[in-house]
Amino acid sequence: MTRVKICGITEPAQALTAAEAGADFIGLVMAPSSRQLSPERARHIAAAVRQSKASPQVVGVFVNLPPQEVNRIAEYCGLDWVQLSGDEPWEDLHCIDRPVIRAIGVRSEQDSDEILAAIRDGREQAGEGFIPLLDCHVEGRYGGSGQSFDWTVATRVSRQVPVILAGGLSPANVGEAMRTVSPWGVDVSSGVETDGVKDTFKIKRFVEVVREEDGR
Repeated sequence: MTRVKICGITEPAQALTAAEAGADFIGLVMAPSSRQLSPERARHIAAAVRQSKASPQVVGVFVNLPPQEVNRIAEYCGLDWVQLSGDEPWEDLHCIDRPVIRAIGVRSEQDSDEILAAIRDGREQAGEGFIPLLDCHVEGRYGGSGQSFDWTVATRVSRQVPVILAGGLSPANVGEAMRTVSPWGVDVSSGVETDGVKDTFKIKRFVEVVREEDGR
């Protein structure tokens, strides 16, 4: 089954909608962004998720914070996973107390061999205990751009390594993305928004399309 991560959640109601729709992960952005949450707000949303029957796992998205600070916030908020989306050295992963998703920005000129080499390098330095998330590299931004990259690159990578596919996904194209890439998981934020706000119908439809594709 393909894992679904609904990222950039900013309200408990959004988190509960995603949980009830069947999302596996709820993403809370702890880094500078239009979707950034305070630790107090993230803790409140995580607590609401815990009370839902579905109870998806809660992921905190961090950018370039010291590992000790990441661990402190993760503990305070009650996070299940940590996503590192900045320029953190691979060695930092050793110091994170929770399972890690490591974002890798894919540049237009990069091919699958380069991405696989980066992942291998990461495994040599940080061990096997992380899931790579492939997103579109946008200069000056750390994810959340809503832009896609060449899925054929991700396809070749996913044949060798379980990956989460991100970048420009929406209910309209996630089925095609799954058929092309066969990822371990898919991640969406702006693709389930209307005018910058999470859209209940789009969240439900995104998860529905993923499950339909899983069932083919």
